[in-house]
Amino acid sequence: MMKKYAIGIDYGTLSGRAVLIDLENGHEVSNHVTEYKHGVIDQALPNSEVALGHEWALQHPQDYLDVLTVSVPAVIQESNIDPHDVIGIGIDFTACTMLPVDEAGEPLCFDQTWQARPHSWVKLWKHHAAQDEANRLNEIAASRGEAFLPRYGGKLSSEWMVAKIWQILNEDEEIYEHTDRFLEATDWVVSKMTGRITRNSCTAGYKSIWHKTDGYPSKEFFKSLDPRLENVVETKLRGDILPLGTKAGELTEDMAKAMGLKPGTAVAVGNVDAHAAVPGVGVVTPGKLVMAMGTSICHMLLGTEEKQVEGMCGVVEDGIIPGYLGYEAGQSAVGDIFAWYVDHAVPAYVQHEAEKEGLNVHQYLEQRAATYKPGESGLLALDWWNGNRSVLVDTDLSGLLIGCTLLTKPEEIYRALLEATAFGTRKIVDAFHQNGVEVNELYACGGLPQQNELLMQIYADVTNREIKVAASKQTPALGAAMFGAVAAGEEEGGYRNITEAAKRMGRVKEETYKPIPENVAIYEKLYQEYTRLHDYFGRGENDIMKRLKALKEES
Repeated sequence: MMKKYAIGIDYGTLSGRAVLIDLENGHEVSNHVTEYKHGVIDQALPNSEVALGHEWALQHPQDYLDVLTVSVPAVIQESNIDPHDVIGIGIDFTACTMLPVDEAGEPLCFDQTWQARPHSWVKLWKHHAAQDEANRLNEIAASRGEAFLPRYGGKLSSEWMVAKIWQILNEDEEIYEHTDRFLEATDWVVSKMTGRITRNSCTAGYKSIWHKTDGYPSKEFFKSLDPRLENVVETKLRGDILPLGTKAGELTEDMAKAMGLKPGTAVAVGNVDAHAAVPGVGVVTPGKLVMAMGTSICHMLLGTEEKQVEGMCGVVEDGIIPGYLGYEAGQSAVGDIFAWYVDHAVPAYVQHEAEKEGLNVHQYLEQRAATYKPGESGLLALDWWNGNRSVLVDTDLSGLLIGCTLLTKPEEIYRALLEATAFGTRKIVDAFHQNGVEVNELYACGGLPQQNELLMQIYADVTNREIKVAASKQTPALGAAMFGAVAAGEEEGGYRNITEAAKRMGRVKEETYKPIPENVAIYEKLYQEYTRLHDYFGRGENDIMKRLKALKEES
């Protein structure tokens, strides 16, 4: 019997990666990365002097298509397999990454008429310029007693779909009117492969306030936000919403040629990057929190009952694994914080010392930070360099470092930042566990667990839970490929459902990170101090972070 394969395509913040997966055992046969030529657009529009405002983050949709036409042919060529043996394609994406399209399904920014208008471009997940709209949306939803609000931890983020749509309407009504539909980027890329627009239940549920039973919020709610939004669901958000693992369509002749694959290859509906990682580590049952750790962290957990949890990003039936409620929470900066410190705040001598030792700066700092015991630096930080996603849901918060002296060393600060992100995860774990959604063990995937052993030990000690690490370095892409195999179906050599696929293909490493009791005891004390700072600056007792931000914007 001929081997069968699926391709998983993982769209990140700065690049996209295609991975060819052996469906028999989940083995990664080949992979290829395409860096986005335009990266994150946060200063000015490409080839233009049109400046962007504070907290903007855009992308160029052509970068996404380049991943299909560069990375997919590359993995086929590298593996030397017959393209006819690839039975399915699945993609995962950062979310909410959204864009306006015209009646032909083309991005408005592809049209020269609109190219110089910022709102015609893709809004990346970390576009936070819709915070005013998010604040107003939350106030109105709370005052109306909207039933959906508790499902999102009591607050919707400025990162999500409706706040971004409302910002477009408020700031460029002509773009809003000319938009035929607002799409998640994952759904748009799927539409380019299949020639038809579908929406996936994951992003619709977590990012667009859609509910499997109740649908979207009422026309009255949208009208209460803004009369111009009354019919937004029937017009700008219309379209079939399909469950994860469903076949969105088949690869068109043109796209098959461009990607080096067979026309008619099954394409799964889109998915969220972190969510695709859950089956990638073999998790298909409750009690196991999966952390997709990279520039940010997305925390995912399965449950059997709908519970209210402060600051969760959403609870969606079938949102991660069919048959369970999928809970999501997150931290909006983790690896980004470490990168900020290394790129902008580390003294030159650290770079020189690292080079002498043949290390990069992260490795150098990790080695030295590992020589300190918990609490030895006397430092503590709040991990809000990009706001707080969970549990406070407030992008206007900012970072804090306390305890510095004239003797403080760079590696001590680095360790304090690692610890701060662990405390942020502990806050999320506690919120779930204390509200009846059990968290008994942790699973980690993404770039950080593969690169930073100190970080993972700190997370085990701070949460007092064992951590298992994904065997795959490309877990979201592996999960996306699994969904591609499910979309293809058993008759084509794929799988009947994602649970079967995960049992055969999901893997974790044998080595785990176990809590060290003496470290757990010290971190418990530090966590209590973290909580005091967290509540003091984050729950309104001292709004200095917001006042400083307001002064910055005024000046």
